Amino acid sequence: MNLEEANLDAEKYAVPENVASGASSSLEEQAYGISERSLLRKIDRHILPGVCILYLLSFLDRSNVANARLDGLTKDLHMTGNQYLTGLTIFFVGYILFEVFWNIILKRIGPKLWLPSITLAWGIVAILQGVVVSNGGSSVMVGFFFVRFMLGLTEGGLFPGVVFYLSMWYKRQERQYRIALFFSAASLAGAFGGILAYGIGFMKGVGKLSGWRWIFIIEGLLTCVLAIAAYWYISDWPSKAKFVNEDERAFINARLKADSDATQNEAFTWSNVVQALKDPKPSIITALGYTAAQAQLLTIPPYALATTLTVIYALVSERFNRRAPFIIVSALTAIVGYCILLGNPLPTERPGVSYVGTFFAAAGIYPAVALALSWPAINVSGQTKRAAANALQITIGNLGAILGTQLYRSNTAPRFILGHSFALAYLVANIAVVCTIWAVLSRVNKQRDERAATGVIHDGDWEGDEDPRWRFSV
Repeated sequence: MNLEEANLDAEKYAVPENVASGASSSLEEQAYGISERSLLRKIDRHILPGVCILYLLSFLDRSNVANARLDGLTKDLHMTGNQYLTGLTIFFVGYILFEVFWNIILKRIGPKLWLPSITLAWGIVAILQGVVVSNGGSSVMVGFFFVRFMLGLTEGGLFPGVVFYLSMWYKRQERQYRIALFFSAASLAGAFGGILAYGIGFMKGVGKLSGWRWIFIIEGLLTCVLAIAAYWYISDWPSKAKFVNEDERAFINARLKADSDATQNEAFTWSNVVQALKDPKPSIITALGYTAAQAQLLTIPPYALATTLTVIYALVSERFNRRAPFIIVSALTAIVGYCILLGNPLPTERPGVSYVGTFFAAAGIYPAVALALSWPAINVSGQTKRAAANALQITIGNLGAILGTQLYRSNTAPRFILGHSFALAYLVANIAVVCTIWAVLSRVNKQRDERAATGVIHDGDWEGDEDPRWRFSV
């Protein structure tokens, strides 16, 4: 069932106008006899674990190539350093190509079918990475490049899709924490991937296969198994989900209708897509002189710290209902990390200094990205526009990843001055952009408040985030 049909079906649960137009949560609770806090916990239990599992698998299957490299991938395939980096770049080319289109499909066919299907698809591709054969040279690298491209293509539908999916379940001020929790699966995958790769590495020689091949095969099989199970544990849109009863469904529609556009029967139009388009570490650690096994284990603590801080930042930011200040603080933390990395002239002789730098970098980057990713989900009104905006944001962000994959070249090890310098520059630019958005959105809110104070009442059709009744979250 597509989203339009689901919304039509939801109209029979529509809340009375006097409740939907601005009544408090306590009045809604009294009207329906339901505890909002208990229902929210129930939604969390049924929605968040499933999507977090899928994103953990996604990040695990894209990033395990770094673990495979430590276990001999480039040596066995007779790759040059540039060929390996090209494989990383091609992944992101595939990743960004159809992100907006994938969200349009999600809106049409629903999350219960779409999210497990794309997970199963990339799981199969991930397994194929473990059987690619190469004897060196550009012509025989086609197989490796092709599976990396297809992995990016199939994974590209998950992240923007889940961000949009969460925006259809939660009120605006509830979305940031959930999106950040979902994104924290990325840093968790970094920690978990190091442990898993360390253990799988001991399978070297089993079936006459190298350890790096088993990393791809086993982790890909894990993805396929959990993807098949996801057809049962991923829920549909609120109007069709089976874990809520009819009274709870009515209450969900009431609270969402009073807060955002999530229950509106918005038909798909390409004009809304156009409107969105127009709206303004493992390589570092192993280079320090550690063995492959040591490097796999040393990646775990920085990622674990990043996971913890991502959740903490999200909770505090949601508590104070502010995004920009916390993104800026987080970016400054990462800047400290890259300054430490750049300032260490002898990384192999003083690896501890650079290792501390990776802690600061991870502790700053992951929370900043998680907070930034929640902004369109909170501030863009209009279902199709928000779906396109979420995907467009991630697409543009991954254009930077395409460049990033070419910056950490083996001939720049162990200092990686080029890569660290670009990362530092991006973080400074990030702060500048966030400050600009903060100022612009605050000015728009002030203008709309001043208009409302004059007694001018806008009682026409809802105009999305262009509507004078809408207030942006900063």
